[in-house]
Amino acid sequence: MQIWVDADACPSAVREILYRAAERVGVRVTLVANAPLSRPPSPLVRTLQVGAGYDVADQAILERLSPGDLVITADIPLAAEVIDRGGLALNPRGERYTKDNIRERLTMRDFMDTLRGSGIQTGGPPAFGPRDRQAFANALDGILARRGSR
Repeated sequence: MQIWVDADACPSAVREILYRAAERVGVRVTLVANAPLSRPPSPLVRTLQVGAGYDVADQAILERLSPGDLVITADIPLAAEVIDRGGLALNPRGERYTKDNIRERLTMRDFMDTLRGSGIQTGGPPAFGPRDRQAFANALDGILARRGSR
């Protein structure tokens, strides 16, 4: 298993958790972003800078994804594609996307896009906080523990 991070909008607290997990369990983490990112000096953590443009980072992840890899993303269409290709998808707030819930998430996303397109203010997600950080850490630990028991 490798971990791929849709890193342009990934909270720094989540990246820090991933860096520690990489060292703890020996899993490779790759941050994919349109802009340069700093990372710790570790052979297990690397960055992949892609060109600017819509979904360029998503496509770079999908081109490199192997079944069983984990993708960290808040991008629901990317998560759906990851699941379709046999990968695992986890958002930075600790919610695991699955075959059972991804279609519902896509429908809600499309509905909200339609509302915004018609001028209705829908607001954004709440600020990322300590509970989100803990939920992500717990979900990641669960996924990595299952990986180790195979």
